[in-house]
Amino acid sequence: MGGVLAIDYGDKKCGFASTDALRIAREPLGVLRHEGRVELLLEHLERLLAERDVATLLVGLPLHMDGRPGARAAVVAGFVARLRARFPALDVQEWDERLTSKEAEARLRALGRKGREIRAERDSWSALVLLDDWLRSHETRSR
Repeated sequence: MGGVLAIDYGDKKCGFASTDALRIAREPLGVLRHEGRVELLLEHLERLLAERDVATLLVGLPLHMDGRPGARAAVVAGFVARLRARFPALDVQEWDERLTSKEAEARLRALGRKGREIRAERDSWSALVLLDDWLRSHETRSR
């Protein structure tokens, strides 16, 4: 089956989360501040992939609340194209990231995190929420 690695893509930083190879355990993997240097981001991603059994890369797609693509959707599409070219053996998918940041903040507050801690972890936890949503959707489809 192979694991899933989720990416909350941003212009200056990205959050990461992943599953194990059986897609049971999930964990946030931290945030990379890349300041727009996509090559640095891709190299970081290569290191993460070397440490894990990953079959699927999942990238958050910014949509408006009505489902229309947001202004950043074209930027994300360009990033996804680069991922597909760089990692042709992986299944690279886009997934609706609406409200993932809000859900991530709520989860972090429930764990007792405050202000600065939330800001530091929000992107990796947003990737975790994205991953959880995708996994739930695929569990439902496989039934």
